[in-house]
Amino acid sequence: MFRKYLLPVLVYWLYRLLFMTWRKTIVEEEPLRRAIENNQPIIFAHWHGHELAITFLVSKYKLATMTSVSKDGQLIDYVIRRLGGATSKGSSSKGAISALKGLIRLMKKGHPASMAVDGPRGPIYQVKPGVFELSRLAQAQIFPVGVAVGNPLVFEKSWNKAILPKPFSKVAVCYGEPISTLDKSKNPKDIKMANDLKQRISDACQQASKLIATQKPEC
Repeated sequence: MFRKYLLPVLVYWLYRLLFMTWRKTIVEEEPLRRAIENNQPIIFAHWHGHELAITFLVSKYKLATMTSVSKDGQLIDYVIRRLGGATSKGSSSKGAISALKGLIRLMKKGHPASMAVDGPRGPIYQVKPGVFELSRLAQAQIFPVGVAVGNPLVFEKSWNKAILPKPFSKVAVCYGEPISTLDKSKNPKDIKMANDLKQRISDACQQASKLIATQKPEC
């Protein structure tokens, strides 16, 4: 009873109260602003360990994402929905195809997608083909997401080295140069594409780190 009904509500309010204390800077370059204004399909590509630091963006963009059918996944599912986002349930081992189809349907309704490109099980910072498959099927651009946190709590024992900004932390989010929609001639398993996206996410993270060090919060 507690875990199914009360814990999700508690987690949502704790997270909401926490991110309201963060001093956030979000930098949107012209390609992203233009894509949003034109209601073009978008995929935000980020590292799995950055999810807790950027879930607050669900409210800003009305993001859609795939969530796990596990108990922990359902907690995240509840939080995303309460923040105004949309979810499609599944995992790499159970319901992956139906979850992907569900995410595409949500994108067609106007929701930008968010995807942890090295999830759900790693290895850490290694881009998997799923984001390119989604780009091809949904005809969506891929925008790398870089995150930096001034005072993070790092879960060192987790495979993804998840970070959670502590209260009143500086949080910076930057978006890298987008990758164009994949066409049928491109192989989603192409290592060069994976390495290219990895570098773009890394560059965006470095840009966010510089903002943490040099700029005051803008939002």
